[in-house]
Amino acid sequence: MNADEQELSRLREQGIDVSTPNVARMYDYYLGGAANFAIDREAAEKALAVTPEIGRFAQANRNFLGRAVTYLCERGIDQFLDLGSGIPTVGNVHEIAQRHNPNARVAYVDHEAAAVMHARSLLAEDPRASMTHADIRDPKAVLSAPGVTDLLDFTKPVAVLAIAILHFVPDEDDPAGILRAYAQACAPGSYVAFSHAATVTMTEDQVSRGRKIYNSTTTPLVIRDNDAIRVFLDGFELVEPGVVPVNHWPVPTGETPANGYGAVARLP
Repeated sequence: MNADEQELSRLREQGIDVSTPNVARMYDYYLGGAANFAIDREAAEKALAVTPEIGRFAQANRNFLGRAVTYLCERGIDQFLDLGSGIPTVGNVHEIAQRHNPNARVAYVDHEAAAVMHARSLLAEDPRASMTHADIRDPKAVLSAPGVTDLLDFTKPVAVLAIAILHFVPDEDDPAGILRAYAQACAPGSYVAFSHAATVTMTEDQVSRGRKIYNSTTTPLVIRDNDAIRVFLDGFELVEPGVVPVNHWPVPTGETPANGYGAVARLP
C-alpha cells in the first residue's frame, strides 16, 4: 500500500468522503504541495488543460497572501483569522506571520474534514496556531469556536483573511454579508485581506469548461466580475491601490494580470 492509499484508508476510517475531488487539495496541488490525492490531481490537471491560468492564479494568489500578511505584520497586526484556509501548505500564514513576530497567532477555519485533519497534524506542535472545523457561512459558530476564542482577542485588532474563498459561496448565501459579519466582530484598527477569482483574461469558453470541472467537486465555483467583487468591500477603507489583480498588489507590475482580484482594507 503506497502513501496515498494509506492516507485514504485512514480518512475513510474516520468517515471522511474522499471519493470526490476537493478544491483545497486541488489548490495544494497547484502550489506544488503533497497534501492531495490522485482524484484531486486528475481534476486539477483537467482544469489546467482548459487553461493554465488557473494554476497561474493559484500561484499569484498565494504570493498576494504572503505580501498581504507581511504588510499587516508591519502595521502591528499579530492576530489572524484565516477563513476557508484549506491546508496550511506552501507559504502558509502562521509561518509568514511568525517570521515577523514570533508571538503572532493564527486561527485557521475550514469545513473540509480531510483538510482539517491534515492541518491539525501539521499544527500539533504550535500553540499559536489552531484549526477549527466549521463552515465560514456561519460567522456566529466560527467566532464562538474554542479554536478561535481561545487564541484570538477580538478586543484588539485582528486581520480577517478571506483569500480565494468567497468565490465558493453562492449569491444566495450573501457572501458580502458574511464578510461584513466578521468585520463587525473586530476591534477598530482591524483589517480585511481579500481575494476572489475572476475572468480577467480568460475566454467565455474557458470559464464555462473550468466551471464544469469545479462543479464536479464538493465546492462549486462562482465566477464574478470586477463590479460584483468590489461590492464585498463597500464601507471598508481600502489600502492603496485598492481592488486590483492579485499580482499587481501593492505595486503594479508589467506582468499580465492574473485571473483574480485582491485588496487589503482597514476597518474604521
